Amino acid sequence: MSVKLTTRQVGDVTVIDAVGKITLGDGASSFRETIRSLTGSGQKKLLLNLAEVSYIDSSGIGEMVSGFTTVANQGGVLKLLNLNKRVKDLLQITKLYTVFEVFDDESAAVRSFA
Repeated sequence: MSVKLTTRQVGDVTVIDAVGKITLGDGASSFRETIRSLTGSGQKKLLLNLAEVSYIDSSGIGEMVSGFTTVANQGGVLKLLNLNKRVKDLLQITKLYTVFEVFDDESAAVRSFA
């Protein structure tokens, strides 16, 4: 199963809930399209909830970095929420854990955009 992305608003922050796997192919491309669509419609505060993501491969990591850059180039911010141990370890190994702001608590993450 590739990733299923749903969005919801919490104040002026757009939360993207991801479920499944962010991998080469459908998962990574649907992630890219979602980010582009949101930034294109003026959303600048994005919070990616990875609580239900079971796996991310190198393409998925690449899309997360690309999404981060896309949002930043539009004057926005992309932050991460609820990383499982496997994803957290992967971000630490690739040294990307220092690039993204990472949160375990949604309300604290939403407040951090203020």
